[in-house]
Order: sequence, then C-alpha cells, then structure tokens
Amino acid sequence: MPSKIKPKKIVTIGGGTGSFMVLSGLKKYNDDLTAIVSMSDNGGSTGILRDELGVLPPGDLRQCLVALSDSPEIMRKVFNYRFDKGSLDGHNLGNLLLSAMEKITGSNLKAVKEISDILKIRGKVMPVSLEPSNLQIELNNNLKLIGEDRINHNYAIDTLGIKKIALNPVPAVNPEAIKAIMNADFIIIGPGNFYCSLIPNLLIPQISRAISKSPAKIIYIANLVNKRGHTSKFSLDDYIQYLQRYIKGRLIDFVIYNSQKPSQALLKRYRQEGDEWLELKYTKTKNSHSQNYPTIIQANILKNTFYKPVSGDHIGGVRSFIRHDSDKLAKLIEQII
Repeated sequence: MPSKIKPKKIVTIGGGTGSFMVLSGLKKYNDDLTAIVSMSDNGGSTGILRDELGVLPPGDLRQCLVALSDSPEIMRKVFNYRFDKGSLDGHNLGNLLLSAMEKITGSNLKAVKEISDILKIRGKVMPVSLEPSNLQIELNNNLKLIGEDRINHNYAIDTLGIKKIALNPVPAVNPEAIKAIMNADFIIIGPGNFYCSLIPNLLIPQISRAISKSPAKIIYIANLVNKRGHTSKFSLDDYIQYLQRYIKGRLIDFVIYNSQKPSQALLKRYRQEGDEWLELKYTKTKNSHSQNYPTIIQANILKNTFYKPVSGDHIGGVRSFIRHDSDKLAKLIEQII
C-alpha cells in the first residue's frame, strides 16, 4: 500500500484580512499551517484595546484564528461579531475575548493557545513579536507619521517619498516564529496592506534574517490594486524588488498575480476612490524573465462577490471591497507545492 505523502510545512506572513483569505482556503488541503501575524496595528477596536488594556493588538490574530477554526459556524460568527451600538460600538467580540484571555493568563502566547483550543484550529497562529510597537514612517519632507492608523489615512506617502520606515521601538521577536520560518517548506507573503501589514513583519531584523536563510520556497501573493497615496504607481516589479530588499536580497521563488479584471463599472468605482488596478508590467528589472527573477503565475483568482463593511466597523473604509477567492487561490498554491 503506498505511503501517504507528508503535508508540506507552510508559513504565512502578513496581517489579518489577507492571511484570513489565504488560510481559509489552505486549511482544506493542509493542516501543517502556521500564521505569523504583524503586531503593530493600532486602529479601530484593536487600537483601543491595545491602548486601554496594554495588550498586544488582537484583531489580526483573531482573524487568523477564525480562518483556521474547525469549530461550528456559530462559534466563528461569535468571534467575528462586531457591536454597533452602545459603549461597545465598534468593538469585535473576538478581540475582547483574546484581550481578556491575555489578562487572565498574563501572556499573549498563552492566550492564543487557549483560544486556539476553544476554536479547534488546524495549525498554529502566533504573533511575530512579544511586545507592542508602532510603525513609523518619515517622509522626505521630514514629516513623521507614527502608527498604522495615521499612516493608513495619509495619501501623500508615494508623492513625498519615504526617507525611513521602522518599528519604534523594535520589539522582541517571538522565537517560535523564527523556528517556524526555519523549518518551513514554503513561506507565503501577502496579500495585504503593503506598508501596514506586510512590511512591519520584515522590519524585525531576526524575521527578515530568518527568511533570507530559510530553505523554504517563497511565494508572494500580489495585491489586486495599488493603494491610493501609498503604492499608486507601483508595478508588480516594484513590489517584488521592494520585498526582496527587506529579506536581505533573498529571491522570491513564485509570484501569484490575478489575471482577471472585474467589470468596468467596478474599476471605475475604484478609480473614483483613487485606487488603481495592479498591472502586470516590468519597469525596473531589465531581465525580468531571467533565472534570477521569480516565476510569475497568472490566474483568475478573483472573488465573484464583493466585501461590504459590517455595521460597527469604523475602519471599513480602508478595507478592500474586492478580494481574492480563497478556494481558487488555495488550489493554485497546492499546484505550486
């Protein structure tokens, strides 16, 4: 009788929304999944709990835990429930539960472990760092933007240019995250808010160094659109080159790019918001198809239904309303693997 093929160890690196979509699909094929999650979010319910209770930001952790959950649907809905009235207006119940568990156990890692057991998750979810930290961008005009929430709502970053981007203070890395990266067969970066969800993970020196040394193959999932005022004029090549600088020059192996455009009416709506569809074009790399350049995989991985912010989501305006299809993407990743 032939032996069963051992699942590959897959590590995802990102924030909440993008990782949620990737993990939701992949858990149907593989349960050796580890989600490493950025810990610099300071907006919405997460920001309030972080400031008032002194906990690590729970929002992105909660999304990844729900994505990997094998508990009944009603339990997943409970953890994603957002209040829209009263003193809890804007708060997410899962965020409150994670914060309460951290205060009870005295540790974010223990809190995540307890909630993981409650939700019966497949795989692991872990914070990238063990201390709170703020993302800070200094623009070329010397203006300093402190905190993801302020950065998210500034639309002149790509016009003025970035002089420096850093975490302040640089937080203590989670050693379990380093271990997962070094033992991975595949590392998936993205999709997600480029400066506020992806890059913060790579600003921790031990993380970027571990990725550069890991034997894993690296898959980058490109966003569907360029974010207004942040990456407005980026080509796919710009994203690739930028990421490779932050992983110490380590080459990305595969890049997944969505080839299916939505309707003209929807594209028009995006343009009205100031966002532009990410085009497949090479601007800076002359030898884009050389052996030293990632394999670009184009496929229709666009979700047919559109995201609508839920009542009480006070930062819904900065969330994408079209997204990748988790099932299509998972099948494509499995083919790559």
